[in-house]
Amino acid sequence: MNPLILSIMLSNLALGLIITATSFHWLLAWIGLELNTLAILPILANKHHPRATEATAKYFIIQATASSVILFSSTLNAWHTGIWDINQLTLPLSTTMLTIALTMKLGLAPMHFWLPEVMQGATLSSALIITTWQKLPPMTLLYLTSPNLPTSILFTLAIASTLVGGWSGLNQTQMRKIMAYSSIAHLGWMSAILSLSQNLLLFTLFTYILMTTSMFFILIVSSSKTSKDIGQLWSTSPTTTSISLLTLISLGGLPPLIGFLPKWLILKELTVYHLSPLAIALALSSLLSLMFYMRLTYTTTLTISPNTTNSMMKWRFKLTKPLNLPSIITMILTLTPLLPLVSP
Repeated sequence: MNPLILSIMLSNLALGLIITATSFHWLLAWIGLELNTLAILPILANKHHPRATEATAKYFIIQATASSVILFSSTLNAWHTGIWDINQLTLPLSTTMLTIALTMKLGLAPMHFWLPEVMQGATLSSALIITTWQKLPPMTLLYLTSPNLPTSILFTLAIASTLVGGWSGLNQTQMRKIMAYSSIAHLGWMSAILSLSQNLLLFTLFTYILMTTSMFFILIVSSSKTSKDIGQLWSTSPTTTSISLLTLISLGGLPPLIGFLPKWLILKELTVYHLSPLAIALALSSLLSLMFYMRLTYTTTLTISPNTTNSMMKWRFKLTKPLNLPSIITMILTLTPLLPLVSP
């Protein structure tokens, strides 16, 4: 893609998020969502390949359907209340429809089937955008309307997403699909805390984007698309292998890394509101996600691939692709002292 066209598309992605996040009128928020969706389509279809075309078509159909439901729910609410304000969504039918539409945009279970397939057909860079930046506009609307959303639906989606993200990720070897199911599981934790603590929701979203971006940077610089590829990472860069170990453990939620903090605080908040069954269900389902993270950790750092014995010293030679990862990865270790600032 022409760099000028790519910069225009990325600028429209940012503009769509800004319009959605700063809108108080449902029509403007819908325009921001549509601008964000239309800007990502040329990026997904950039590789002239049948799988990329299929992924683009699936993404467009799902996002257009969800946007239509959002527009219909806001119109229905305005018809009954006479108000187009986002914060005044009070009609029960409209709140239910909005919740379902936004969770469809995010890829929460059971409306998650499109996300792994779209990510598998996209490039690693496009998959990074889908799992991080594209989550922000729908999450912004959920944040703005959280006091009016039905908590029973959110809690049901939370349990379903963590279970589906854990069970489905166990059977995958493609890294993009693994990251897709990781996204589904993490979004389940966010939907569980959405109606209880907005500050904790923002902290969980921030740590999720931080860890996911770090993992995708490792996959991009090492051109790893399967678990077998990431198992050969040690022969290219031992430093990157060590960083991938920390990133995967952080995604799994093990202390003292940053991925442990949001899960711990969410479980604490749920018990404060006497939602112990939900907290137990989330804690047990997180063990499923931890299983495939630990399997990747074992493959990456504790085994030596049998077909790389001829290139064991590849890291001694000059690399054709730079492996200077940004400082965002080191934040996985250094953000733990933020706990007193976000703890309720």
